[in-house]
Amino acid sequence: MSAGAQLKLAILISGRGSNMSAIVRACLDGRIAARTAIVISDRADAGGLASAADLGIPTALVARSTARDAAAFEAALAATLEAQQPDAIALAGFMRILSAGFVARFLGRMFNIHPSLLPAYRGLHTHRRALAAHETHHGASVHFVTAELDGGPVVLQSRVAIEAGDTVAALSARVQTTEHIIYPQVLAWFAQRRLAWRDGAAWLDGRPLVTPVVEDFRAPA
Repeated sequence: MSAGAQLKLAILISGRGSNMSAIVRACLDGRIAARTAIVISDRADAGGLASAADLGIPTALVARSTARDAAAFEAALAATLEAQQPDAIALAGFMRILSAGFVARFLGRMFNIHPSLLPAYRGLHTHRRALAAHETHHGASVHFVTAELDGGPVVLQSRVAIEAGDTVAALSARVQTTEHIIYPQVLAWFAQRRLAWRDGAAWLDGRPLVTPVVEDFRAPA
């Protein structure tokens, strides 16, 4: 990516792609200085494929049918990505754990959003686990992808209150609303060259990001 050039973005999905749609729209309306080159799904029934097509974005399917074809799947996925030569890759509800070798190939330009305040609640069922632990707040984290699952440097987090009587569905919806704000913001920083991967860490505005930036969506008391 040369200085002043528009960032070329690839987005990976497995489902309906709400974060993908938020990112694409942010690119289209100029909030991210980027062009979405392709949306790739590992599932033919992913609703996000139709959503991307409706937004005028090229799509591709790289399916994995069995647990035994992981290497072939990753080779096909890497080839599909490399054909586009993306400057950044956004995992947006992409429900595959990628190997260390695959991650290394794209290290420093691949991002993910996780529905918790990392490092808390890595993995699945984050909203259910936060409610079961009687947390007072919850949120989402945008981070660089590394070989450690949900363990890469976190750039930006959203924070929401857990309210009395919250259900998993209600909490999930409230967190997801914030995801559609913070994920485009991180990609905008990356497109502006404000955010960079350096020495195995996230750097923002020329300094190492020791702690994540936090956007607080809790209502004032």
